Amino acid sequence: MNKIYVLGVGPGSSEYVLPIVTRLVGESDIIIGGRRNLDIFNLDSKRKMIIQSNLKEIVDFIKDNREQYKISVLVSGDPGFYSMLNYLLLHFDQQELEVIPGISSTQYLISRMKTCWQDAVLTSLHGRMDKDFLNTVRNHKKVILLTDNQYSPDKIARYLMEKGFLHKKVTVGENLSYDDERIVEGSLQEIAEMRNFQMSVMVIEDE
Repeated sequence: MNKIYVLGVGPGSSEYVLPIVTRLVGESDIIIGGRRNLDIFNLDSKRKMIIQSNLKEIVDFIKDNREQYKISVLVSGDPGFYSMLNYLLLHFDQQELEVIPGISSTQYLISRMKTCWQDAVLTSLHGRMDKDFLNTVRNHKKVILLTDNQYSPDKIARYLMEKGFLHKKVTVGENLSYDDERIVEGSLQEIAEMRNFQMSVMVIEDE
């Protein structure tokens, strides 16, 4: 039985895709991934399946085809940090998967900031802002946060200000490694006044 390959493709640009990932994509018969991840590679000769809200369909497809075909699933950034790997592990045993790391958007942004992150807490809102999130920001000098379309950086900054946080500085990186990359730094108030953020990485630090 073929392994199922879960490949981290990095923050987005093909320049940040590891050579082993490129090789495994080339060796695969079927490539599954989000449209943006699929567009990184030349897949004209490959059978493709786009990840949308069809996760059960994708799992069933993999189960039906993995014996005959070599299948790779592309995930943004690194598979070990808030990726589809969590869902796949609900349906396949660990020994059925081969996971190849990628450069995460967090790593990329921290490198662009020219700083370190061994002292940071990494988290995601999971679609909610709650007491746990507030305590995380209150109790740690540096918090790295994956944002989503529901809770954008400006909304998060306004929420923190409403809860009494004032002396924090923020860095937001969006479309990281793409031509339209944007990295902005400022106070909570300055970030709160900005709009139209795409899905971003947000670093919240003590001033």
